Amino acid sequence: MASKQSTAERAARPIIAKVEPPAAIVGGELHIRGEHLTAAGWPVVRLGNQNAHLIVAGDSYIIARVPDAALVGELQVATGNLQSELHETHLGIQIAESLHPVANPAVDRDGNVYSTFSGSRGQKSPVSIYKVDANYNSKPFVTDLMNPTGLAFDRDGLLYVSSRHEGVIYQITPGGHMSVYVEGMGIATGIAFDHDENLYVGDRSGTIFKISKSRQIYVFATLEPSLAAYHLAFGPEEYLYVSGPTTSSFDSIHRIAKSGEVEVFYRGLGRPQGLAFDNTGRLYVAASLAGRRGVIRIGADRKAELFLSGPGIVGLAFTPSRAIVLATHNALFRVDVDIPGRPLP
Repeated sequence: MASKQSTAERAARPIIAKVEPPAAIVGGELHIRGEHLTAAGWPVVRLGNQNAHLIVAGDSYIIARVPDAALVGELQVATGNLQSELHETHLGIQIAESLHPVANPAVDRDGNVYSTFSGSRGQKSPVSIYKVDANYNSKPFVTDLMNPTGLAFDRDGLLYVSSRHEGVIYQITPGGHMSVYVEGMGIATGIAFDHDENLYVGDRSGTIFKISKSRQIYVFATLEPSLAAYHLAFGPEEYLYVSGPTTSSFDSIHRIAKSGEVEVFYRGLGRPQGLAFDNTGRLYVAASLAGRRGVIRIGADRKAELFLSGPGIVGLAFTPSRAIVLATHNALFRVDVDIPGRPLP
């Protein structure tokens, strides 16, 4: 009889077939598919030594929310005295708080992360940009800058930041010295450099400006105005990719050729914001897809999938150590995804 019970227990052991998406931060939702997930009673989903909150629980399908204290990425389902095998997931750890990013963070070649305290329009904050080092120490980097928004490094290691309040792009040295680079950029939001070191600036009222190395200003393209910001990133074949959330829940990612010709790259995202590319040319977008919020990955075939789950994500950037840094409305998270980002132009 004992042998028969042992066999039955082994047959009823919960089996994890798939966890979607493969990565998440606090508050994100993991969809677990498998077998016997409730065979011996109400299940417990453990992430490291923390129990997740269950939103849905069935024998073949569980939705679990990542708890605040989860640090270890191994996921396990337990029901009664039976436990599944461990399943690896990539969970984010918080590396900074008390911030107010509205776009991508920026990462220098040494892996230091830069993020803004942007504030509401016209609000002046004591610290405008923070620098977070490899040990997650957060220090003031720039003060006295109104509504800092977009951040980007040039190939010489100088940091550029847009002020959507002033319509000014500032240039900042590694020591934190700030000077005006160009003015008259409207409601200046996202910024990005191309391979020839031209700087592109998104005026959220409808214009993408191109600024040459000699600081000549051109109108590169025009788009539908955004209620929040334009977010810019250069991808394969030197196309400029642009997101700009509107009132629609079915927004588009546009891409712009060197000639200034605009086309829709992908349509169907909710409130798309920060953009980044990995080294294979896949696009990552802070957005929602089919009602699920986080980071959406879009391949060259233009098929989209939820890559990372989490609330309030406004921007992202890859690090030299193959991690992703995520900016939420008030914090930064690091997720070790083992994916290299697209190199700086």
